[in-house]
Amino acid sequence: MIPFNKPYLSGKETKYIEEAVRSGKISGNGGFTKKCQVFFEEKYAFKKCLLTTSCTDALEMAAILLDIAPGDEVILPSYTFVSTANAFVLRGAKLVFADSREDHPGINEASIEALVTTNTKAIVVVHYAGVACDMDAIMGVASRHNLFVVEDAAQAIDSYYKGKALGGIGHLSAFSFHETKNIIAGEGGMLVINDERFIDRAEVIWEKGTNRSAFFRGEVDKYGWVDIGSSFLPSEVIAAFLYAQLEQLDDIQRKRKYIWDYYFNRLINVVEKLEVQLPAIPEFASNNAHMFYLVANNLSIRENLLARMREKEVHPVFHYLSLHKSPFYNTKHDGRVLNNADHYTDCLFRLPLFYELDDQMLSQVIEAIS
Repeated sequence: MIPFNKPYLSGKETKYIEEAVRSGKISGNGGFTKKCQVFFEEKYAFKKCLLTTSCTDALEMAAILLDIAPGDEVILPSYTFVSTANAFVLRGAKLVFADSREDHPGINEASIEALVTTNTKAIVVVHYAGVACDMDAIMGVASRHNLFVVEDAAQAIDSYYKGKALGGIGHLSAFSFHETKNIIAGEGGMLVINDERFIDRAEVIWEKGTNRSAFFRGEVDKYGWVDIGSSFLPSEVIAAFLYAQLEQLDDIQRKRKYIWDYYFNRLINVVEKLEVQLPAIPEFASNNAHMFYLVANNLSIRENLLARMREKEVHPVFHYLSLHKSPFYNTKHDGRVLNNADHYTDCLFRLPLFYELDDQMLSQVIEAIS
């Protein structure tokens, strides 16, 4: 069986974890945490990075930083993981779901402005498959209506919009290092703060609502409880694992892009026969090879393809279910039909993509589907 995913190990993860343990400090905000944060700040020109225990935590921090409260509205895509929505629901926000693009599962940028009301406070965009949304269009809407923009960049490490790193454009952004991502720590995430107004408070929220970070920098003579917060920072064990991965970023990306291109080049001549569409990359976006997905023409075709591939010892998976139709939120949704989100719910599926796939295994995947 070729699984959908297999976590990549560089070989240095256990070495760095041992170093962290031997250092005598394995709680958060130690040496490896700082190394990881500096890596992102220097490589991608992010203003401030804070590691978190998950992307979910980073999104929850973003909601707190924006002072999301009952009565506020947040615009976000329906076709996304539940964490994107939960972070803002937990603060009492009303969710206003946008449809996906017709040519890509990302948010339909042209639909956003019509959803803005006097209660709208933020736009949350998801760079699906690591492929950029049209950030000029989105930031334009935000500027005209004085809104905040949060990038859910969970899948978007090392991906760009018009040459600018994703996660570095909105006011805030969140990354994931879950084991299914390009760079992993088992679980893990990161909040990126691009608006300097939020940097100091982000540190306080990150440190359980205390000014502990300022105390250890010698900026205050004692630290105490100064704001709301929670235990968002990960242990040094997680950070040590992550740093070993970051050292191999270029090699991991090279291999993932090879796999992505292999799939694309061998399926391009058979997609019409299979009644599926290949992934689309807009001209303004780069491809970080986070995932290779196909979109079947209808649900029946997808289910038949999935069943036949599994019979051939290959394990593809479908992806998100539209949040506006979820058991939790369907009665709260305003009733608009989101055709594209529902189409991707029924028809999109993902092929195996992980570092250790070799040409023989890739050929088996292609044979199984075609």
